[in-house]
Amino acid sequence: MGKYKKSGRTKPVPRQTSRPPLERMLKIHQTIKSGGFPNATNISSELEVVRKTVYRDIEFMRDRLGLPLEYDPVKAGYYYTEEVSSFPALEISEGELFSLMIAEKALRQYRGTPFEKTLQRTFNKIAGMLSGPVSLHLQDWEDTVSFKTSAAPMVDEHILKTIAKSTEQRRQIEIVYRKPGTRSTDRRMVDPYHLANINGDWFLFGFCHLRNDVRTFVPTRIIEAKFTGKTFKRPKGFSLEKTLRGSFGVCSGTGSYNVVIRFTDKVADYIREKQWHPSQKLRSLKNGGVELRLNLSSLEEIKKWILSWSGNAEVIAPPELIREVRKAAEKILEVSAQK
Repeated sequence: MGKYKKSGRTKPVPRQTSRPPLERMLKIHQTIKSGGFPNATNISSELEVVRKTVYRDIEFMRDRLGLPLEYDPVKAGYYYTEEVSSFPALEISEGELFSLMIAEKALRQYRGTPFEKTLQRTFNKIAGMLSGPVSLHLQDWEDTVSFKTSAAPMVDEHILKTIAKSTEQRRQIEIVYRKPGTRSTDRRMVDPYHLANINGDWFLFGFCHLRNDVRTFVPTRIIEAKFTGKTFKRPKGFSLEKTLRGSFGVCSGTGSYNVVIRFTDKVADYIREKQWHPSQKLRSLKNGGVELRLNLSSLEEIKKWILSWSGNAEVIAPPELIREVRKAAEKILEVSAQK
């Protein structure tokens, strides 16, 4: 990739109904520099925001950025009382920029999603606002730091963009959804509360009007998504942490299970190296293995996880989980024997 340098130029941003604060302040600055006398009325009308927002921007420019702004009652607008050569630059250290680049690399696994373009625009803006030229040898970072996802979700870009936008703007959507293991689909009216990426997979948490309850939807199973024209208010009591409390991933339930699993010495280090669940407690065993204790509200996801350890995990409790794991293992043997 060679060197990354501040170009001093930014690409024009498409017009939108809710302008970012920086864009509004730059508009005020540019109007004054060109000889105009902007005020809250004409700026709010041009940028489609309320006057109170413009007043806040002006206060920020004067009090936080130190710009010499004054109001001229004769010309009914703001002006600079002294020469201002340029808009105040963003101060950022090279170390901070390195950190941003690391974050950008981590998010490359989501190329093709609406977040990629937004992230790229953000980096371009930051580069354009730096106080001086900064040269970074990014090839060194390409060769030494990387992030890899073995199974990235195949999400339709348009659908994910619609979901993200509806979640941000509190807009109700109608989706055509297919449940796993079925070919049929059904239509749902959903108030999207939260869009989350958990362990590399996307999940939408929202109020389903068909089920009259908060449900979890997988975007890869959404065939179609469109706005209904209605808006909603997200409940003040909703939180993702509360919704997923007691789950081993995203499947929460109404039960209460004290799960005990013992792992052999072959995989014990892998278990010790991660925080698998907030409730976890580890105990080393004399044979070199490790015992893991969890408090869960559902057993579905933990069952699949136990099977993934290929016989190096033994369920001690609860009895329901022992039965489910044994049943699943027998099914695997049955299917294998048929081939």
